[in-house]
Amino acid sequence: MTSSPADVLELDITGIAHGGTFIARHEGRVVFVSDAVPGERVRARLIAPQEGADADTRSFWRAETIEVLEASEHRRPHIWAEADVSRDPVDRPGGADLGHIDLDHQRELKRRVLTEALDRFAGNGLIAPEIEPVESGDGLGWRTRVTLHVDDTGTVGPYASRSHRVVPVTSYPLARPAIAAAALALSGEAPGRIELVEPADGTVRIIRREETERAPRVQRGFRKRPAPEVIHEVVNDRRFEVDSTGFWQVHPRAASVLDAAVYGILDGHVDDQKTHFDLYGGVGLFAATLADLGGTEIVTVESSARATQHAAANLAALQVEAVTARVDRFLVTRKGGGRAGAVVLDPPRAGAGRQVVEAIHGLAPDAIAYVACDPVALARDLGTFRTLGWNVDRLRGFDLFPHSHHFEVVALLTR
Repeated sequence: MTSSPADVLELDITGIAHGGTFIARHEGRVVFVSDAVPGERVRARLIAPQEGADADTRSFWRAETIEVLEASEHRRPHIWAEADVSRDPVDRPGGADLGHIDLDHQRELKRRVLTEALDRFAGNGLIAPEIEPVESGDGLGWRTRVTLHVDDTGTVGPYASRSHRVVPVTSYPLARPAIAAAALALSGEAPGRIELVEPADGTVRIIRREETERAPRVQRGFRKRPAPEVIHEVVNDRRFEVDSTGFWQVHPRAASVLDAAVYGILDGHVDDQKTHFDLYGGVGLFAATLADLGGTEIVTVESSARATQHAAANLAALQVEAVTARVDRFLVTRKGGGRAGAVVLDPPRAGAGRQVVEAIHGLAPDAIAYVACDPVALARDLGTFRTLGWNVDRLRGFDLFPHSHHFEVVALLTR
């Protein structure tokens, strides 16, 4: 017997997968199911494969829960009414894929994802830490940055989960209250993208990206897009300037939590006679942490020229060298090691990768603090470090994005 994408299946949910979907099996084939909980029995509608893919030959299927037949004790009413399982999947907004599960169990599921990633990619013997809450409460109202979309009819809202279809909503429970109010007040917008940002001053910025807006061109006859507004964020009474459209952590406490975690695991590993490196350094958050630990010779490396300019300004009093470069290319110029002290790396979601890991190893640093937003990428990189002779001395996990599948991990590596 085979199934077609139009089929509705009854499935027993056995686990959680990386990315916020859940695992079931049908006739020996893995099915990744949204909006479920391990231990449940659900009715789920198969999602049609991408054009050119044959549903019967794929090694796995994807499906969306449309009815819960046997509910888990950990299921709760969804924190976002529009994303509830009672609504048609095509109308459910994305961004809160664990919002139907109680918070404590969300953290246990995130730990399971990390455990499976470490077991599969990092080698034997690593134990995943508890995923620590960063605040008490219901896990709502924390997003300081929200991206919405406007379709051709003028409808404003988030995309539906795993699609580019705009879904109208009447609430934004994960957004900061001021951002939620500003988002609901939007009307008469041109098609495109809208970013809402609430920096430390509490004033919401609304940044519109119309569909007709061109990327900046330097050729004669084209005008460059105006530079974005510079806003300020604050960590431990230190002000950081950053573009309103630039990267900064989404949870209002995330930067301070990660700063404290890196400080804690590197305390005692920063020698004031050596050079310390902040890789993928952004606007200089962890370079400042290295300075607070006693580092006097610090280099921060970031591929974005705008972010590097801000890092130079943010760290001017600390005499940090801010370098604009891709990390892999920068490390080629630093081969040989000799005086490397601590290295902090906070790579993008894809991780650092073997080339960068091997180049960091070539610096022969005393210790490495790895800040990760993706458990599988982290596990792969830790596996590479371990084959090069590094020990993973400590792991800490932080639930900085409640009701979503995302979380952060900080690891300490020493020889």
